[in-house]
Amino acid sequence: MADWRSFWDGEHAIYVDQRHKTVHYQEIAKGILAHLADVPAGQQAVVLDYACGEALEAAEVAARCARLVLCDGAPSVVAKLAERFASDPKIAACTPEDLDAALADGTADLIVVSSLIQYLSRADFEALLDRFAAKLKPGGRFVLADVISPDAGMVADILALLRNGARHGYFLSALVGLVATAVSPYRKIRSELGLATYAPDDILGLLKSHCFAANRHQPNLGLSPHRMTFVAIRS
Repeated sequence: MADWRSFWDGEHAIYVDQRHKTVHYQEIAKGILAHLADVPAGQQAVVLDYACGEALEAAEVAARCARLVLCDGAPSVVAKLAERFASDPKIAACTPEDLDAALADGTADLIVVSSLIQYLSRADFEALLDRFAAKLKPGGRFVLADVISPDAGMVADILALLRNGARHGYFLSALVGLVATAVSPYRKIRSELGLATYAPDDILGLLKSHCFAANRHQPNLGLSPHRMTFVAIRS
């Protein structure tokens, strides 16, 4: 059986075309900047984008903070990020194994995690919450986005893809992509491993038990309005 980390580290077609990928990362950056605006440190903030993927708009985020750490579990993705941003002293790229060297405990003002925890076991998610609590300054802001609720099935994802395709100019590619996804490695690994889902109260309880005061935030960060975002403050 494959695992999610290996999937994301290899070749995949999770985006229906380049326009879809571009819009996705634009929306992620827009969401990060919106949350950054609520961080007291402002342009002096240290930001961690965890599970950042290709982070196509990272330079825009880095321009609005003092330091941006991009962390992703796929070594091939991190290697490309490090090469792309080698000349920017405000941006660092690392894997989770190297995060401690890139970001000291108690130094982050904002941590953003989007579309990750559905791929983790509950134990791994809780361990990650402890790690984030350690990385944040007291009063630091943690944004947990794209959380899937138990009542949000694949139909909601399909409808979101089609609506966004119509709005942003990749509707025909979205239709073709849906057909391709039916026989894709993503569909196969998703059927084998499944995706973790959480009710709102479950997320809030977990955050509270790991030293965070949290609330659900509207809208969700990204392109899936039916999924959930939570904003937590490190106590």
